[in-house]
Amino acid sequence: MYLCDYTKTLLLVEDDDALRSRLGTAMQKRGFNITSASSVAEGLRAVRANAPDYAVIDLRLQDGSGLDVVEALEQQRPDARAIILTGYGNIPTAVAATRLGAIDYITKPATADEIVDTLMAPKGTRPPAPDAPISPDDARFEHIEQVFHETGKNVSETARLLQMHRRTLQRILRRHQVVKDAA
Repeated sequence: MYLCDYTKTLLLVEDDDALRSRLGTAMQKRGFNITSASSVAEGLRAVRANAPDYAVIDLRLQDGSGLDVVEALEQQRPDARAIILTGYGNIPTAVAATRLGAIDYITKPATADEIVDTLMAPKGTRPPAPDAPISPDDARFEHIEQVFHETGKNVSETARLLQMHRRTLQRILRRHQVVKDAA
């Protein structure tokens, strides 16, 4: 784990209030001076006002794409180190993020230590291969669980968004003990 001092500024752009608050507190404890934003518009204003040393930016925000904030930060301060943090990881957006200036693309859930390690890693270093890569079934379930929580644990809405039958979703959630009674 890398530690830094309060001269290191970090822009945190995340539209989930609870996650933004928890991650902001965790990053502050790790020595960052935090500026928080809950939208692309707020993130762009923060970059224009005082471009930070580091940024952790959600990909999908209520008012657009976090890639717009990455691009603005790259133009304003090319030496800044930004990462995209998302629950909707895919290869095309990862490639776009790095082309626009992000140093990495991390899928949720990620720990504050993983984020700090990524931000503070020396330029040009490559992350080690995972000790225990996630299985496709586990990755699928993590995605299902993410969508389930984003819908306020609404089974019908989650099933619609995932384009699956409601009863199939209920069985998956019960199997993983996410819901006690999803009937």
